[in-house]
Amino acid sequence: MENFTFYNSVKIIFGKSQIAKLANEIPKNNRILITYGSGSIKKNNVYDQVKKALQGYAVFEFGGIEPNPRYETLMKAVEFVRYNNIDFILAVGGGSVIDGTKFIVAAANFDGDPWDFVLDWSLIKTALPFGTILTLPAAGSEMNCNAVISRGEDKLAFRNPLLYPKFSILDPETTYTLPNRQTSNGIIDTFVHVIEQYLTYPVNSPLQDRWSESILLTLIEDGPKALQDPHNYDVRANIMWCSTMALNGLICCGVPIDWSTHKLGHQLTALHGLDHGQTLAVLLPSVMYVKRDKKREKLLQYAERVWNINTGDGEQKILQAIEKTREFFETLGVKTHLKDYNIGEEFIPKALALLKKHGFTAMGEHQDITLQESEAIYRHSL
Repeated sequence: MENFTFYNSVKIIFGKSQIAKLANEIPKNNRILITYGSGSIKKNNVYDQVKKALQGYAVFEFGGIEPNPRYETLMKAVEFVRYNNIDFILAVGGGSVIDGTKFIVAAANFDGDPWDFVLDWSLIKTALPFGTILTLPAAGSEMNCNAVISRGEDKLAFRNPLLYPKFSILDPETTYTLPNRQTSNGIIDTFVHVIEQYLTYPVNSPLQDRWSESILLTLIEDGPKALQDPHNYDVRANIMWCSTMALNGLICCGVPIDWSTHKLGHQLTALHGLDHGQTLAVLLPSVMYVKRDKKREKLLQYAERVWNINTGDGEQKILQAIEKTREFFETLGVKTHLKDYNIGEEFIPKALALLKKHGFTAMGEHQDITLQESEAIYRHSL
């Protein structure tokens, strides 16, 4: 196992009717801004629960934060925060709302163009306090200090220890009304978060490996159930907690990490507007295939422990595991080839140009996914 430092300061408040406890977490004299997305929280009773819990507070609202939150929208929120002397921000929504809110709290008192700290995370020196109410399990942003935002064709991640939420309320009942597309995308996002931290090379980390495998197995077992029975509380609770545990820093302690699938996928979203989960479903099987030699030992472990594949030689087991992964995504209703989204090879030069622009020319746990290998992964995904 490799050396590591683990820190996570987020208070998790999990379960039914926990939004009612919101007032216990925010000082009474705070001026609060609620951030949210398209307004679905006003249709599923979450908004009403929040407003009821915050009676007596000075409460403001900023809606319209997009999936893949955009810099231009978030800067409007920053100006709103400054003008109204906001003390605390409450992000109510999924990963995009929470990611956008992380940008807002960091930008509120930033001197200069906030895009600078997206490019250089160390420039973040202060941040407003914020909390979250999660309504879409996927990104894990409710329990980490990471965020991803977009500006033009740039979709970039940033992180800073000041961007941990003070608390996150996770009520599985808030996910009952999610469209199947969002549920499926969230399951796939969670699945690939685990894979990025698990499917690398062995470093004698059995506990982390088994944590990762348990999350994957839970998603495989309960993911389809969430689509068949959206109001099954236990299933929704399991998926929500899997999503949080997949990216709160725990399973990556002491192990090498990859993240090439995410970086490759961000370019697809930037160029073609594909859902984040869709890009991951398309690209992960291809990353596995192109890098199967370098990932051989962990791929075999993945095949045997996660998919119970115990027959055939090593190469056959690996190919079966890749196919099982693709089949799982398809079972969730998410297509796994670029042709399914009417995207052909003409996008590849543009995607490679973006990778080069952002310095993503040596990705993966071995830093050996060059632009040439990225092209091979994209081509295999067609």
